[in-house]
Amino acid sequence: MTSSKQSTIGWAFGPFRLCLPFIHYRFEWPDYCQGLALCAVDLAAIPLMTDLLGMPFAAALAVVIMNGLLYLTHHLLGDPVVPGWITPAIPLLIAYCESYAPGTERVHALIAFQFMLGAVSIGLGATGLARHVVRAVPSALKAGVVMGAGLAAVNTVFADDGRFWTYPVTISIAVGLAFALIFSRGFNALKTRYAGAAFVGKLGIFPIIGLAIVVAPLAGEAPWPDVRFGFSAPDFATLWSGYTVFGVGLPPVGFFIAALPTVVATYLVVFGDVLQSRALLDEAAAARPDRPIDYSPDRAHLIFGARNATMSIAGPDVAMCGPLWSAMHVVIVERYKEGRAAMGSMIGGAGSFRWGTNTGLLLLPIVSLIQPILGVALALTLLIQGYVSVRVGIMEARNRTDLGIAGVTAAILVTQGAAWAIGVGLVLSILIHGKALARPMPDELFDSHPHASDEDDA
Repeated sequence: MTSSKQSTIGWAFGPFRLCLPFIHYRFEWPDYCQGLALCAVDLAAIPLMTDLLGMPFAAALAVVIMNGLLYLTHHLLGDPVVPGWITPAIPLLIAYCESYAPGTERVHALIAFQFMLGAVSIGLGATGLARHVVRAVPSALKAGVVMGAGLAAVNTVFADDGRFWTYPVTISIAVGLAFALIFSRGFNALKTRYAGAAFVGKLGIFPIIGLAIVVAPLAGEAPWPDVRFGFSAPDFATLWSGYTVFGVGLPPVGFFIAALPTVVATYLVVFGDVLQSRALLDEAAAARPDRPIDYSPDRAHLIFGARNATMSIAGPDVAMCGPLWSAMHVVIVERYKEGRAAMGSMIGGAGSFRWGTNTGLLLLPIVSLIQPILGVALALTLLIQGYVSVRVGIMEARNRTDLGIAGVTAAILVTQGAAWAIGVGLVLSILIHGKALARPMPDELFDSHPHASDEDDA
């Protein structure tokens, strides 16, 4: 179990614990080196901002670097996770922002959304109400939102103007290999038998990105990288003058109100990441009783809420600031479970990895190497997340009735947006479940009697 008590790592102040490298935790060089390479995934956020906001590459790089620095706040303040984007909600946010005219109006929509998401997360973390709020949401609605987010992610890639049609060969090969390496039962069996397969598995999607760098030029879908040396050159001046409150001013009040349905849908996705963080850390703590793991969902809310609020002002980010990069967190947890010789603490592993990604973002050879296939990296991330979100969303349903409501909700979310989806999902849950909605429902989704009644609505 994750310890609810203060761990021996760091200096306590309020709900946080200040954890400094070399003082409070051992620097983990394997995780740092892996982070150095996997900054390529962070860079995949750049096409989101260049496409949606018309932001120049260098200004979008400035957003990625600022977000990268804020990733460090998690472990520095005692949250033992690898933070990342809110990937499943990216298509929801894109669809919401695209309902506004390009230019200042669309920038205002993004600023208002991200600020509201940060404020809601901070409020729920400070009051400890997060678990109660999510518990009050019908399971069918939660399932529909998570499933819809996954379907929207896939739709973003395969829509008429999606990235698949720019890189059809590269994405087909990269996605096929990624699904084989990450989800294939056959490859999981190979990892238990061969050290080489286990090593490749721990690298996440980095080998696939490396392959895409070669495949895309060979397929004529991207130029060969123009590798340059030195340090990257983010353009903070253009970012702040054209895409933040310092240049375009504060959004009108109406933008904040209009963002609320999308904020609610996004938060339901975020809370799933918080639950996943706790589950993975419970597993790690059980394997390593020598080192208590101090994880607090309320503290996590305060940190990622503050990140979103900060970025809404200093550099609005379409990828958003999430509590977990699940793929890399799993890799860190698995290494941690190997014992103290492999990793001193979860704080050390997660922190060293994020120090590595921040270093990589500053190195021009890495940035210039990845730049031609950033669209492929983004498509790969969205498709993997789409697969996971649909699977997780289905498991949120408690019975077949829930699943039917969730399917309708998901379809409406993809086609009409979060506000319509939440409204329809809530109304259907009330109309179909009736008084049973107020009672805890047993998990009957995979009941072996398909013709049995799902629940007693009397």
